[in-house]
Amino acid sequence: MVIIIPAFISFILTPLNIIFSKKAGLIDDPSKNKHPKVIHKHPIVRGGSLAIFISMLISILLFTKINLQVAAIIVSSLIILITGLLDDKYNLSPYPRLIIQFLAASIPIATGLTITFITNPGGGTLNLPSIAGTTFTIFWIVFLMNGLNFGAKGVDGQLSGVVIIAAITIYFLSIKVGADNSQIPIQTLALILAGAFLGFLPWHIYPQKIMPSWGGSNLAGLLLGILSIAGTAKVGTLLVVLAVPLVDTGFVLIRRILSGKSPFWGDRSHLHHRLLDKGHLTIPQVALFYWAASAILGLISLSLDTKSLVFTIIGVTIFVGGLILWLTYKPKL
Repeated sequence: MVIIIPAFISFILTPLNIIFSKKAGLIDDPSKNKHPKVIHKHPIVRGGSLAIFISMLISILLFTKINLQVAAIIVSSLIILITGLLDDKYNLSPYPRLIIQFLAASIPIATGLTITFITNPGGGTLNLPSIAGTTFTIFWIVFLMNGLNFGAKGVDGQLSGVVIIAAITIYFLSIKVGADNSQIPIQTLALILAGAFLGFLPWHIYPQKIMPSWGGSNLAGLLLGILSIAGTAKVGTLLVVLAVPLVDTGFVLIRRILSGKSPFWGDRSHLHHRLLDKGHLTIPQVALFYWAASAILGLISLSLDTKSLVFTIIGVTIFVGGLILWLTYKPKL
């Protein structure tokens, strides 16, 4: 029931979101927005984060007890939503958006939501000093927001499917490890997040009627980041599930920096762009590739110990890096 309600709300709100976005001028017109990363040929409505946020908010109020940490999550999500809608309208610079990401991530952390230990692959745990845990937590959440924004929303339906799979993986892992839900209702919030994007998905798949844009990807990154550290740490598991877009993002950022370019200005060097440009896959097939990779890695991650998670992340990093190199230097078909 928990996943059905946000899915239903999101599904029925998205057409209204489309109408609102059109009237508000939240449109991505490729004839005006001539950016190399843009793949659509016709104007597409932006601002899908609004329907996603409202469905999540209503569901949180229905299914969770509002305490300080849950309230902090709502406030942080609202900040991301407002920034996202402004970006949909005015195409904000990435630098103020980055500052806002750190602000949004810091609010839940201020309520005590931090990583307090890391698991040693060789056995045991390593307790982190408060400042180290807080620093790691805020950078982890911001990295996740940017990782999804850069590496998981390039084509129609890509982001929605990946987020659904990641959230459901966290849900099952929380059941498996018996995570403490006294402060953050991990399982409930995971299903709410999955449901919100599940209802949005029919409008997002190819040919998409509306885009989740920066706000949608950052809402997902914020919630997934919080859920991955609440109760029992699941950072390693989420790294495995989202390994393909996150590793791709890491390679792209490193390449931009080494080339003397800003790491935050988009280009056409992401894996999903290369798969399209080399003629290997269509837009729906690229989305399916990311969904399948996330689903397979999600299933694998549920049965791995810490050492195996590390080796899996290394393996996926090598695979994605090799795939990017192959697509870079292989002639177009």
